[in-house]
Amino acid sequence: MKVGIVGGGQLGRMLALAGIPLGMRFRFLEPSMSCPAAALGEVIGTPYDDPEGLVRFAQNLTVATYEFENVPSTTVEFLQQSIGVHPGARSLQIAQDRIQEKHFFKECGLSVQAFHAVGSSADLPRALEAVGAVGVLKTRRMGYDGKGQRVIRHGDSLEAAWIALGKVPCIYEAFVEFEREVSIIGVRTRVGGKPQVAFYELCQNEHVSGILHQTVVPTPEGDRLSALAREQAHAVMERLDHIGVLTIEFFAHGDTLIANEMAPRVHNSGHWTIEGAQTSQFENHLRAIAGLPLGSTKLRGPCVMTNIVGTLPTTATVLAQPEAHLHLYGKAPRAGRKLGHITVMG
Repeated sequence: MKVGIVGGGQLGRMLALAGIPLGMRFRFLEPSMSCPAAALGEVIGTPYDDPEGLVRFAQNLTVATYEFENVPSTTVEFLQQSIGVHPGARSLQIAQDRIQEKHFFKECGLSVQAFHAVGSSADLPRALEAVGAVGVLKTRRMGYDGKGQRVIRHGDSLEAAWIALGKVPCIYEAFVEFEREVSIIGVRTRVGGKPQVAFYELCQNEHVSGILHQTVVPTPEGDRLSALAREQAHAVMERLDHIGVLTIEFFAHGDTLIANEMAPRVHNSGHWTIEGAQTSQFENHLRAIAGLPLGSTKLRGPCVMTNIVGTLPTTATVLAQPEAHLHLYGKAPRAGRKLGHITVMG
């Protein structure tokens, strides 16, 4: 089986590492020939929307997927003309547009914070009236890891923030007073025409400067919030007829969950599953898109995943902890860049 992955970063790399033992071979569509996944398969080194590159990429593939959502949805639509691509274009389109995403969550019965679209200066007063003087202004598209957003506090100028973001279409969201940030990772497939769905343990996440710093599993809340998160993620996946992994991030306050955003792919808050679950999110994503039965998502034991950002640690120091598992992505150090992660079991 030959699997195509749009994107050759660390997520594509970890997908390939999970699939090679299953006999899968990989091809990546990735502009950078020195990407983290380069050693694990063939790389088609063209832009994601290059027609000639897409034709070369799709040739003789069994199935294709994508490692992140900043891929043009037109790329997925083009590929779907000749091969199966999972998740489908609909999942990608919704995740790429924060306004569309919020409306979709509401249609599925999920709670969201107050929000208002900002497409011109005329929208700014209406946004302040609808949301309030305290909130977060985010670009409507293409934001990740804290990029493309500005926090608005009392006395701050929403117009100045919008100008700083380049006057691009934005969403102004109410600031949520939350106790913790959590995420649920689900995976859905069809085997013999019948849907099969599985969920991992609810994750508790800590962000620093908009970048995920640490994920702890299991959460102190245990099943109390997990059942609600699973129910809501299941509703989203069914509505989309989603195939593959899907992650939803929530703000949690007491017994309430406020949906923040979704990712139609393997997710940073699920990296702990490599050692911490019976079957990793990466293997289960590949099983799902290939129409294979899903593996167990059962927790092996408590674990903490910590991202390595900006500076590489000393390998010997990390591995001096017997329960530590080090994953480096082969990326050059740079401020704010995810270089790897460490998972500690027990």
